[in-house]
Amino acid sequence: MRVKLICATTTDGFIARHSTEITTWTKDLLLFKQQTMNKTVIMGSNTFNTLEGELNGRNVVVVTRKDSPETIIQDIAKKETECFVAGGGRTNSRFADYITDLYLTPHPLLFGKGVPLFYNETINAKTRLVKTIQVPNTSELYQYCLLYTSP
Repeated sequence: MRVKLICATTTDGFIARHSTEITTWTKDLLLFKQQTMNKTVIMGSNTFNTLEGELNGRNVVVVTRKDSPETIIQDIAKKETECFVAGGGRTNSRFADYITDLYLTPHPLLFGKGVPLFYNETINAKTRLVKTIQVPNTSELYQYCLLYTSP
C-alpha cells in the first residue's frame, strides 16, 4: 500500500497561516486534482472545513483525533493500492509512520509561523528525490516526489 502525503508548502515549511485558513496562495490545485482523481484522500476535519468546494471524483476520508490511522489504512488497503494524505499538520503527523511517498510543492513564500507540515513532532525519516514535476500553468513551480522511509 502506497500512502502518499501531498501538500503545498511555503519555503519555510508551513502549509497554512492558521488552522482555519482557506488557502488561496497555492498554485498547484490542478496538479493535485490530476494526481488524486479516483483515489482516496485522507484529511483532518479542519482541512476539510477549509475547502471551498467538494473534492468530486475522490473518496474523501475525514479523520478525527479518535480515529486509528492503522485501521483507516487497513480498510483502504482492502480496496486500493494507494491513497493520499492531504493534511493538516496534525493529520500528517498521525499518519507519518504509514507514509511511503511525499509529493511536496514548495511555493516561494515565507510565513515565519503557522501550521507546519508535521505538527510538533520529531520526524526521524529519510527521503530520496525520485522525480520533479512542473506545476501546470506555471514556469517556476515544481512538485518534488520523494520516497519516504522511516528508520
